[in-house]
Amino acid sequence: MQSQTPILLNRANLPSLPADVKRPAYDVENVQTGIVHIGVGGFHRAHEAMYVDRLMAKTGNLSWGICGVGLRENDRAMKKVFDEQDNLYTLVEKHNDGSRSASVIGAMTGFLMAPDNPQAVIDKMSEPEVRIVSLTITEGGYNFDASTGEFITTNPDVLHDIENPKSPKLVFGYLVAAIKKRRENNVKPFTVMSCDNIQHNGHVLKKMLLAYIELFDQALAQWVNENVSFPNSMVDRITPATTSEDIVMLKAQGVEDSWPVVCEPFKQWVIEDDFCNTKPQFDEVGAQFVSDVAPYEKLKLRMLNAGHSVLGLVGSVAGLDTIHESVEAAQLKQLLSIFMEKEVMPTLDQVEGIDVFDYRDTLISRFSNPFIKDTLARICLESSAKLPVFLLPTVRDNLVAGRDVSISAFVVACWSYYSDKHASQDGKPLEINDVLSDTLHRAAQQNETDSLSFLKIEEVFGELAQQEKFAHVYKAFLERVYQNEPVLSISEALSEEKLAVAKAS
Repeated sequence: MQSQTPILLNRANLPSLPADVKRPAYDVENVQTGIVHIGVGGFHRAHEAMYVDRLMAKTGNLSWGICGVGLRENDRAMKKVFDEQDNLYTLVEKHNDGSRSASVIGAMTGFLMAPDNPQAVIDKMSEPEVRIVSLTITEGGYNFDASTGEFITTNPDVLHDIENPKSPKLVFGYLVAAIKKRRENNVKPFTVMSCDNIQHNGHVLKKMLLAYIELFDQALAQWVNENVSFPNSMVDRITPATTSEDIVMLKAQGVEDSWPVVCEPFKQWVIEDDFCNTKPQFDEVGAQFVSDVAPYEKLKLRMLNAGHSVLGLVGSVAGLDTIHESVEAAQLKQLLSIFMEKEVMPTLDQVEGIDVFDYRDTLISRFSNPFIKDTLARICLESSAKLPVFLLPTVRDNLVAGRDVSISAFVVACWSYYSDKHASQDGKPLEINDVLSDTLHRAAQQNETDSLSFLKIEEVFGELAQQEKFAHVYKAFLERVYQNEPVLSISEALSEEKLAVAKAS
């Protein structure tokens, strides 16, 4: 790639961009807002906004543009970039062979900071042209207790929003204010669409919103329940954090973009066909509308997301830094493959049109992309919220069926060591970024006196410590890890043992 003087990314400069940078195949000046999206980050820009961009390019329907909304102060940096770049940004796909493809996305129509002007956000969501409000607010944004699945009514921000409906802090307050305004103005409600990586995300969102409304208006809650749609969806595209190197490489290609987004070529979006207002024809550009998302969700959460955690936790304790390095370690690659086949696949439902073995092989190929450089530190973020969703349901299903859970137990043992030592086995410091970091650390510190202390964190593991079969295997692995037996060696031995058992049976 030859270095050239970079061109500032904005609407005026679109015609001057390098020929190998794809530009919007439509007039960005004429894009209208049909979607309001709360929580604009890397994933949204690589996924939903990309689908909208492709849809507008293919069909010429420019009515589905996206207005972004930031609820938190740290969203201000994203707004600054959108304002400076006329709502444009560059999507860079990194392929396994080292090639890169860059395209400018023109799907965004603006960005509103909710704390600066709450009414402007409510008004925007209330416009009749807005037919979808979508969200990527992470698990924490849904305000539910991980151990019970119930709405946290004592959250001070919840109490604030009830008392101050015109200046809310949480997403629920904004949704309610806009829904009420549309209802008062006889405007059809928008569909509320979660794009977060949560199983049954639409059902969860609906349950939390109704629980919030029921605190102050039972009649409105009933109306929302009967008139507003919350489709479940399954989203998939590996989108690591943008690095300074990514920005420099794009400059060398001729584009000066303050915050491009990088991702793998693979993308998937499966959406429940349940909309109370008109919908974009995302199936025209590769998404799927289905009657039931659950089998697809289960497949992805238990294979991809749990697979990430296997590589992230074991790889971190082994002293590795990225997902592709973990897959390059033959012991871990084999462990992951066998985990998917022997512990996950028996728990899955049939997924129409998908061969699970092909799906596994595709995942391992995706994970091996050396140019994505997805860090294990990112994968291990908020593990206390991830493992109860990604891994532990597989464990419980296997225990009920009397199947082996040894790889899962080994992964949890590595997590316990990670939480205790904050370091790999060779002493490399590991950062713990988890809302329960103190709880995890305190419990793991007691491992030498109570080998089940970590497993007794009920808000994460429930009653798993009382499951003798799991607890016994977990303790055995924990002892081996603490004795500094290399986790890659344990991985290799465990894989061979699994294969031997399978062959004998």
